Amino acid sequence: MARRNAPPNSGPNYISQSASQRRTLADPHESAFARFLREEIFAPEKIGGNLSLLTGVGMFVGGILAVRTWGGMMVPA
Repeated sequence: MARRNAPPNSGPNYISQSASQRRTLADPHESAFARFLREEIFAPEKIGGNLSLLTGVGMFVGGILAVRTWGGMMVPA
């Protein structure tokens, strides 16, 4: 299969257009932590993955708490 090149002056294909636009619209006095929250936690395109991680961690912690609370009832006497 022949290799196809990008059109001239199209820019690198590993940086999405929305990411570069967000960088230019950011407040220059914003802290690194606030920028991390805006770009990684609350970004609309990453909400699904973040909710999936939150659900997994919640189930893990809930399982540990359930076993510690009712673990005695799970063992036959």
